Amino acid sequence: MSRLVQCVKLKTEAEGLERPTYPGELGQRIFDNVSAQGWQQWMQQQTMLINENRLNMAEAKSRKFLEQQMEAFFFGGGSEIPVGFTPKA
Repeated sequence: MSRLVQCVKLKTEAEGLERPTYPGELGQRIFDNVSAQGWQQWMQQQTMLINENRLNMAEAKSRKFLEQQMEAFFFGGGSEIPVGFTPKA
């Protein structure tokens, strides 16, 4: 049987993640409070942030930026949108 969580992103009860997807305390908060669907929304946002900001994930500052954006996406006011970004229709 699937694990249900009260998803902070979807604002509804939904199927939870199968396992933690990120290490540490933030990863546990995500596992406890984010649904699988909410996580997929983050994966799309993360891809956009990496591509539009030309982040190099080998650099510590890029990883830190992405972690801050992830926390804001789920538990804050939302992740930022890069200047000049226009979503495809």
